[in-house]
Amino acid sequence: MTRTLPDMTSTRPHTVALAATDGMLHFELALATEVFGSRPDAVPGPWYEVAICGPRAVRVGRFLVEPDAGLDRLARADTVIVPALADVDQDPPADLVAAVRAAHAAGARVVSLCTGVFALAAAGLLDGLRATTHWAHTEALAARYPLVTVDPDVLYVDNGRVLSSAGKAAAMDLCLHLVRLDRGSAVANAVARRLVVPPHRAGGQAQFVATPVPAQDGDALAELIPWVMARLDQPLTVEDLARHAHMSSRHLARQFRAVTGTTPLQWLLTQRIRRAQELLETTDDSVDAVASATGMGTGTTLRRHFHRTLGVPPDTYRRTFRT
Repeated sequence: MTRTLPDMTSTRPHTVALAATDGMLHFELALATEVFGSRPDAVPGPWYEVAICGPRAVRVGRFLVEPDAGLDRLARADTVIVPALADVDQDPPADLVAAVRAAHAAGARVVSLCTGVFALAAAGLLDGLRATTHWAHTEALAARYPLVTVDPDVLYVDNGRVLSSAGKAAAMDLCLHLVRLDRGSAVANAVARRLVVPPHRAGGQAQFVATPVPAQDGDALAELIPWVMARLDQPLTVEDLARHAHMSSRHLARQFRAVTGTTPLQWLLTQRIRRAQELLETTDDSVDAVASATGMGTGTTLRRHFHRTLGVPPDTYRRTFRT
């Protein structure tokens, strides 16, 4: 099940508890603290309330972290985030596993970043579900927890109340995905702009690709992608993209798969949907006008793709995320 709209609709701040124990890595902890702990100037109203939770002062990488609360605080949070564990050959700390299990039982949304997934798996939260982690540790995860369906080829997996990401940059992708679920696409993009990172990479993109970024400024996709983004209101086809890139449709498909992990058509549809989300959030344009501005043609076409992608019709999305 894919979570598409926020379940927490009260006026109180959404609480995010970050687990911190000895042997964690600092990057993912700091990343989540930055995303959820700092409200962009362009975003009005309340922001997330963040607490770092641990049993005591803990060693995180080369840093000593003083938690705000104990691990029992996880059970009272709306969202619990477990950053990366440094040593996946050891069992996750028992008190962390118990606290994560209790938080899930209390109704929290539980999220792992990178190898933090080993704590979720040890707590039994991933039995029968898909999950991912850094590609270097997917075999170990699958071997140790055979009830978990490990997908080594995605950036993150959203099971609704239990989510997991691959390593480092994918942790940022998942955190922005959570902001998008809770506050909408425009707010998530504002966070991304503040952090100077790409606003969206779909969770189904490949972790480990032959060419993660274009090799040089003259690369065909490096020029093609901005060209497409400036023309989303036009009825572009894969053939149009291939013609502009001076390559065959088949070669373009190979290039897109290598760089983005998806097909040109699916990538183009995703960009149209994301643009539609922003327009629904930030303008009074009718659904038909949004459809025209995003190259969907008609409101009927937009409604079909929007509902299939996000699980709700455009009007419902607008009422939920209107800023």
